Amino acid sequence: MPLILDQLNVAPLTGALQMLDGLYEHTPWIAERALGRRPFASLAQLKHAMTRVLDDAGREAQIGLIRAHPELAGKAMVSKSLTAESTNEQTRAGLTNCTPDEFARIQQLNADYNAKFGWPFILAVRGPRGTGLNKAQIMEAFERRLHGHPDFELQECLRNIHRIAEIRLNDKFGFEPVDGQRVWDWQEALARHSDPGYAEKGQLTVTYLTDAHRACAQRISHWMKDCGFDEVGIDAVGNVVGRYHPADAGARYLMTGSHYDTVRNGGKYDGRLGIFVPMACVQKLHAAGKRLPFGIEVVGFAEEEGQRYKATFLGSGALTGHFDPSWLDQKDADGITMREAMQQAGLVIDDIPKLQRDPARYLGFIEVHIEQGPVLNELNLPLGIVTSINGSVRYVGEVIGMASHAGTTPMNRRRDAAAAVAELILYAERRAAQDGDSVATVGMLQVPNGSINVVPGACRFSLDMRAPTNEQRDAMARDVLATLGEICERRGLRHTLEETMRAAAAPSASAWQARWERACTALGVPLHRMPSGAGHDAMKLHEILPQAMLFVRGENSGISHNPLESSTADDMDLAVKAFDHVLHQLTQDN
Repeated sequence: MPLILDQLNVAPLTGALQMLDGLYEHTPWIAERALGRRPFASLAQLKHAMTRVLDDAGREAQIGLIRAHPELAGKAMVSKSLTAESTNEQTRAGLTNCTPDEFARIQQLNADYNAKFGWPFILAVRGPRGTGLNKAQIMEAFERRLHGHPDFELQECLRNIHRIAEIRLNDKFGFEPVDGQRVWDWQEALARHSDPGYAEKGQLTVTYLTDAHRACAQRISHWMKDCGFDEVGIDAVGNVVGRYHPADAGARYLMTGSHYDTVRNGGKYDGRLGIFVPMACVQKLHAAGKRLPFGIEVVGFAEEEGQRYKATFLGSGALTGHFDPSWLDQKDADGITMREAMQQAGLVIDDIPKLQRDPARYLGFIEVHIEQGPVLNELNLPLGIVTSINGSVRYVGEVIGMASHAGTTPMNRRRDAAAAVAELILYAERRAAQDGDSVATVGMLQVPNGSINVVPGACRFSLDMRAPTNEQRDAMARDVLATLGEICERRGLRHTLEETMRAAAAPSASAWQARWERACTALGVPLHRMPSGAGHDAMKLHEILPQAMLFVRGENSGISHNPLESSTADDMDLAVKAFDHVLHQLTQDN
């Protein structure tokens, strides 16, 4: 019989320990110390309590826990001395049925990993969905992580141990994250569509109005209809819009959603998670025959990344009335204008002005998004509350000096443009760190016609600066640009600089942020408030509606804009529950 949380909360310590036996390999003290924090309001709260115990235990105890785990397809498996839990997990991953070549390869990886780090490789082989990785995925992760830094790899092993414990705990309590699995499945299925040149390599790229992009729009619209949305359509810029009507005609709507386009060779969850989480909520409302005192409008924004055309936030901008007609004349790499691409897709350009939303018809805008960073992952927290979307400013520039012979030009006679930009990069790094939550990045760096034996006469660069408030961003930008001028003057150089983008910070509306916070508290998830360093569609809707965002933890150190981008069905299930809770709060308010 599955366990019940109330039983665990009231059981004597000995009995409670027996209930939690086997969560952490040969390490019962983690559960024992966590039980001292009873009662638990949810499994999520219990899971976090155990992560906190291990965080507080220190490095020696953490390494001891890792070493208590068996190698994958290792000696313990061969001798059949694995615990029942490990046997089940390795069997489901196919590791008990390796070919001789596969077995030899895994044994070599085990040996190499142990030699480098001094502990066994740990991977939650049941994977992010909980149903199991295959042998190829396991070996790919093994080979990738073999090249990691020891400090990072220690933490990655611990994170995987917590994931193993999470799945084992689910099994004990008979819990399956059904809503999270549904969201996970939608994202995996949508990722089958990719642009030519990338699809053949198994890479995900979906740029504006390509065949893959249009296929994604059709697939999302079909799923929306299956979920029970009352109206589903693709609008004049390619946004997929689903509307679930309120109980009473004329009531306002809650707007939510995110984008379905991707960066080149990107991840499956960026943006798309924010479409599918509310879709899962609408599906449950429809299945229950339930209407709310407000409607729900879910928008899959057609363009946020600015990959095919330089028209970032095109989809959400059309809803705020900020579609720039000059975009229509932009050409992609193949010389196709946006106007031509829209016409080929059957979109009615003349209808774009009609997409502008009337704020009086809406309650506000909320967005769920994968974090795209390492913070929640490092804190072992599944959800985070966004306090503000950082304001940003971008420049492209060039420092001009004098190209000269690398062998004959003395160091004190050089006018080295690249050295000046290197000095700028280091200053920008220091200056951003002063604020704690500001960031500054030189992401593009080029020495035109550079040669190994020539002092660089020119250096082109980009500069991206972001901060939670406009004032903080602008203060940093002034300091960095003033330092660029000082560096060039001191080195006898000149420079050019062009501002290419400026976006205002979008602080979360306090009432809406509080709703996310109450939802997390109700789920037993500790509150963690954080700014968003990345831009989101919410920052466009912020111009006309109150907005607030919820972040979901990413796996693999929270990496994003990368094929390794991932999240677990359990974390996505919590996001669905948090969204449900916000809907409940709004129902009470209305």
